Amino acid sequence: MAHVIAVLLLDGVVPFDLGTATQVFSAAGDRYEVRVCGEGPVRTEHGFTIVPEHGLEALDQADTLLIPGIHRGGPVTDGTLPDPIYAALSAFSGRIVSICTGASVLAAAGLLDGRPAATHWAWAKRIAGLYPRVAWDFDVLFVDDGDVLTSAGVGAGIDLCLHIIRSDHGADVANRAARRCVVPPWRDGGQAQFIERPVPSGSGTGTERTRAWVLDRLAEPVTLEEMAGHARMSIRTFTRRFRDETGMSPRQWLLRRRVEQARILLESTDLAVEAVARHSGLGSATALRQHLHAAIGVAPSAYRRTFRHTG
Repeated sequence: MAHVIAVLLLDGVVPFDLGTATQVFSAAGDRYEVRVCGEGPVRTEHGFTIVPEHGLEALDQADTLLIPGIHRGGPVTDGTLPDPIYAALSAFSGRIVSICTGASVLAAAGLLDGRPAATHWAWAKRIAGLYPRVAWDFDVLFVDDGDVLTSAGVGAGIDLCLHIIRSDHGADVANRAARRCVVPPWRDGGQAQFIERPVPSGSGTGTERTRAWVLDRLAEPVTLEEMAGHARMSIRTFTRRFRDETGMSPRQWLLRRRVEQARILLESTDLAVEAVARHSGLGSATALRQHLHAAIGVAPSAYRRTFRHTG
C-alpha cells in the first residue's frame, strides 16, 4: 500500500514548494500517493489560484502531512492560523514535514515548541521574533527531528524530500528519484544554506570533473594530492574551490560519497560487510560500522535487514 502524503495549501503558498513535493515523491514510483488539499481555492504568492482536489478531510487518511512555504498570511505576519487549519494540525498524528516558511505554519500551531527546526535564511529575523520557543537553525538545509522535519527554502525542499525517500526506502530508490528529477542525489542536511558557488562552473575550471573522476574510484585510496593533481590545481586552491562549490572539504565529501556507496551495496547485494567496506573505499568492517552509525545511527546488518525487506 502506498504511503499517503497530504500536501496542505494555505493562502500565499509558494508554487515552487508545492511542485517540489508533488514531483519528487511521484518520482519514487508507486511508493507514495500525494494528495493536495486545502480549504477551497488557494491564492499563490504569484497571483494565480490553485484549486486543491481534496479538503481538510484528506489529513484523516494521510501518513505524512507536508506544508509548503507561504509568503503572506497570519503565520508569517502575526503568528495566527485559521481555526480549521489549527484544529486539523493539532489532530494530526503522523509524520509532519515543512518546506521553507511552511515551518511558520507548524510553529503557529505550537508543533515546533522546544524543537529544532529550519526555514529560509531570508525570513530568519521575522520568524524567530514570532516564534521564540522554537530552536531555529537558519544555517542548515534541513532538520530531521524524527516525526517532524523542516527545510530551508527553494532547492532545500528537494533535499529534504529525497532525504525522506532515502530514509523510507533506501539510497537506491532515492538516487533513482533524483535522477528522474535531474538533481543531485544527496546534499547532507547539515550543509550550509548559502554556498558561494552552489552551481559548478561550466567553463571546466571548477572541480566537477575531478569529482566525477573520484566517483569512479571510490574503492581506491584516493588522496587529496591526487585530487588536486587531477584538477591541475595546488592543494590550497583546489580545497578552496571545492568548498565553494560543495559546501564541504574534499575529505568530507569523499567520506559521504563512500558511505552512500556502502548503503547502496548493503541494499542491493549480498556482499559481506567486510567486502562492502572494501568496495566502498572505507577499508574495514569496523570503519564501515563507525561511519554508518555516525551518518544514520544504525549498524550495517540492521540497515541491510531494513532496506532489503523494504525493497
